[in-house]
Amino acid sequence: QVLLQESGPGLVKPSQTLSLTCTVSGGSITTAYYSWSWIRQVPGKGLEWMGTVAYSGITNYSPSLKSRTSISRDTSKNQFILHLSSVTLEDTARYYCARRPGFMYDYWGQGTQVTVSS
Repeated sequence: QVLLQESGPGLVKPSQTLSLTCTVSGGSITTAYYSWSWIRQVPGKGLEWMGTVAYSGITNYSPSLKSRTSISRDTSKNQFILHLSSVTLEDTARYYCARRPGFMYDYWGQGTQVTVSS
């Protein structure tokens, strides 16, 4: 059983950088050929893919967020971390991490609510 757990601040101020950590248990983030993604859901809207880090460490980002998004890894802790810079009120959302073995996601975290407010 693979478990993913998001963690990070629930409240950030506009213009700050949001950093969220996904801690994975039951499987290594370096195991071929899995990819690990960050996805968010703004209230009243659908899911939005933000970016992915592959088992190899190669990253891929949504074009609409690419200028503000990066994903790093701490393989010693089996974690991958989302960094979203220059946040605005529109970045208020529930943020999820998920595993993708192919074209579909098979394991998700519970999600963490992030509110951007001054």
